[in-house]
Amino acid sequence: MSGLMWHTAAALPDPARPFWFGLPYWLVGAVLILALFGAFQVYYWVGRKLGEKLYESKVGVRLGRERIARIEGVVEKWGALAVYGCFWVPMLRHTLPWVAGALRVSYPWYVVASALGCLTWAPIWWFGLTALVWGWLQLAARSPVSALVLLLAVAAGVAWFFVRRRRKALASS
Repeated sequence: MSGLMWHTAAALPDPARPFWFGLPYWLVGAVLILALFGAFQVYYWVGRKLGEKLYESKVGVRLGRERIARIEGVVEKWGALAVYGCFWVPMLRHTLPWVAGALRVSYPWYVVASALGCLTWAPIWWFGLTALVWGWLQLAARSPVSALVLLLAVAAGVAWFFVRRRRKALASS
């Protein structure tokens, strides 16, 4: 057990040491959380400004009227809670805030929900993704062949996922 704990701890950088641009790890994470929060505010206000024009915009055309209508249904049913939930659903993460703005979800509740989402979702990705990258780099330092095999396996898995999804989409249409 202690061996496993040591390897896990070795995959995370020291939070107090300089990490990026001489800033400590925790401060870089905090800056990224604030940047994500800022992006969500921009999404909301752009959606609010666009309103009905959202359907005719490049993003709206690319998403499709049917998909935007489904997202509107989620926002109308759940309100600001949908904003918090969108952090955990990949496609909704960057589309629902626009729709929330277009539907004029209460901005104070939107701010609360997006702040809670940023404070819970972003650290998991920040620490988790960093642990994966550092772990892979340590594996590459010990065994470059194993690291390459792992990288190829992950790339094959991602390619398989997207090919399978595309085939399902083509079969259903």
